[in-house]
Amino acid sequence: MGAQLRVYKRRIQAVTATKKITKAMEMIAASRIVKAQRKVAASQPYATELTRAVTAVATGSNAKHPLTTEVDAPTRVAVLLVTSDRGLAGGYSSNAIKAAERLRERLASEGKEVDAYIVGRKGVAYYGFRERKVEESWTGFTDNPAYGDAKRVAAPLIEAIQKDTAEGGVDELHIVFTEFVSMMTQNAVDDRMLPLSLDEVAKESTRKGEILPLFDFEPSAEDVLDALLPRYVESRIYNALLQAAASEHAARRRAMKSATDNAGDLIKSLSRLANAARQAEITQEISEIVGGASALADATAGSDK
Repeated sequence: MGAQLRVYKRRIQAVTATKKITKAMEMIAASRIVKAQRKVAASQPYATELTRAVTAVATGSNAKHPLTTEVDAPTRVAVLLVTSDRGLAGGYSSNAIKAAERLRERLASEGKEVDAYIVGRKGVAYYGFRERKVEESWTGFTDNPAYGDAKRVAAPLIEAIQKDTAEGGVDELHIVFTEFVSMMTQNAVDDRMLPLSLDEVAKESTRKGEILPLFDFEPSAEDVLDALLPRYVESRIYNALLQAAASEHAARRRAMKSATDNAGDLIKSLSRLANAARQAEITQEISEIVGGASALADATAGSDK
């Protein structure tokens, strides 16, 4: 076997092995998307009803609370960025980081100082490489988050919104994550968690034809809001983590399918080149045999004379 043919065969074997790996990863990601979608759907009713309850308490009382009260001139905000722990997911993490950068620039143009909170190793690495300060970071659960993970993430954010800015607190909470729309569409979005925009919730309820429930508050509206604040933030973060996980699996499945298809195309191209090299080698061998036979015949004819 010629040297060139051996090179092609080794490359075909390597690409074939890679294709098997990417195909397996594609199938694993596809199976996990379904589970992630179910979790997103299961978490949505609780988050919706909790938001309606908070809105009802806020609209039915004059309570001043970080959950619902707008600051006249906010100066400091917290931004929670959700990325992935692993790669091989196309532009999933980079799109979320770009959305966070756009939000950061907009907030800075408004004269607001931004405190960064990061979920996922990709976001931590991005900020670490640029030597930016990160208030808190969490890793190790982005592809399969649990409610306990959301509680851990929410704890320092709740503490920050309850503090005064002079003591290191913040006036607003924002979250940047990848919203799962469909298997083919995932959008990086930024959303303000706190203070809750009561007008927007009321408009959404009116659009859907819903009527906000009426509640009696015991012992007071402030105490009720204090109790609802951590639940609201945790539920919002949990829903965002679940949507981000579903988006990550969808992006990884799409990236692995593309890699598998590209590997198949490369194998076909290398096979054609290997066949051409083999044909050239056979042709050369035939030419050498014919040439040797012709030389032998001429030598025999010369000796007969």
